[in-house]
Amino acid sequence: MPERAAVPVPLPDSEIAGAGLLLRPHRAGCAQEARTVLRGLSDPEFLRWNVLGQPMTTPEDVLDYFARMAQLRTDGRGVSYAVTEAATGVLLGQISLRAIEPTLREARVGYWVLPEARGRGVARRALALLSRWAFEEAGLHRVELGHAAGHAASCRVAERCGYRPEGLLREAMFADSTLERYRDLHLHARLAGDPEPAGRAARGPGGECAT
Repeated sequence: MPERAAVPVPLPDSEIAGAGLLLRPHRAGCAQEARTVLRGLSDPEFLRWNVLGQPMTTPEDVLDYFARMAQLRTDGRGVSYAVTEAATGVLLGQISLRAIEPTLREARVGYWVLPEARGRGVARRALALLSRWAFEEAGLHRVELGHAAGHAASCRVAERCGYRPEGLLREAMFADSTLERYRDLHLHARLAGDPEPAGRAARGPGGECAT
């Protein structure tokens, strides 16, 4: 059986604009941006549903993360964007594509929003923008989205952006910062050939998100 060549995924150092948002690369060396991102990563609601594999507790840790993500972009393995308000430049959250696999042309997407920006459709708009870029510009075939089982808000964002539920992965993510306990993960995915979502997305075989 012939092997498919792993063609690098093009990840230009560019901005993505639309729907009142601007997704831009993080500002390397910017302490103020690092402090804002750290505030988001330290928020109790974020920590309720997410565990960082590599803890970030200082602005310097976040600046190191910015540098790592810039290198991932250079290597064609991932991108991370600051989600900002287009009109003001105010930082609202973060969205990223990780674990880009060039042979299968697939990746995983993740996002979070600062407390003061919640309830404004920021995550939904950012995910829609990045998804369109991932399929139309980067040429990806499949993008996966996983969230902690029971995280109904993230589940709604995924579905409204056309990410169909595909199932429950048992104990597929850490449950707390000890990295010794696990929790279930609800998996969604969207394909390049899927239709653009119109209203609420059709449910896939994964069924309802656990609440």
